[in-house]
Amino acid sequence: MYMKEVAFMSGEIKQIAERMRAVRIDSAYTYQEAAKLLEIPPEEYLLYESGEIDIPISILLKISAVFNIELTALLTGSDPKLQTYSLVRKGQGLEVNRRQAYNYKHLAYNFVNKQAEPFLVTVEPIADDNPIPLSSHNNQEFNYVIEGSLMLVLNDHVLTLNEGDSLYFDANQPHGMKALNNQPVKFLAIIID
Repeated sequence: MYMKEVAFMSGEIKQIAERMRAVRIDSAYTYQEAAKLLEIPPEEYLLYESGEIDIPISILLKISAVFNIELTALLTGSDPKLQTYSLVRKGQGLEVNRRQAYNYKHLAYNFVNKQAEPFLVTVEPIADDNPIPLSSHNNQEFNYVIEGSLMLVLNDHVLTLNEGDSLYFDANQPHGMKALNNQPVKFLAIIID
């Protein structure tokens, strides 16, 4: 089962990388210029665009903003179409699995011109000695814990959020999450433009 998931993820990543490259070329940017706009080293940008490594959600959000493309279009190749409302039923949503320990479900993927990106995030527990990967993006973020306990590292702060706790923060600050008590944690993450 895990090998099939890895193969699927690899194919999904390659498709996203191809769309990423097409958007850059359509915008008449070199990969060096795109890397500068995204504030990452050109070598790192090329690795993402090659589809050989996972593309963090923070980078996908930056690409979406910099190249003025809907995140849904970047992820799926299809533009969102809904303008009045978007109903996503329980257990549904666009799966965005970027890392092994994180599972994102986009809860408004089919709504056009969103001013926020809402995700249901599940973080699986990892070994205590594994470092928490940090990322940042040019937005603000709101997290509300639905189930479990979450350690959130925000720059130099280490915060513990339990069921019912919420946090609003500047996502430009390096941040990362880890499930506590060897149990998965679910939280609502709203990334605000």
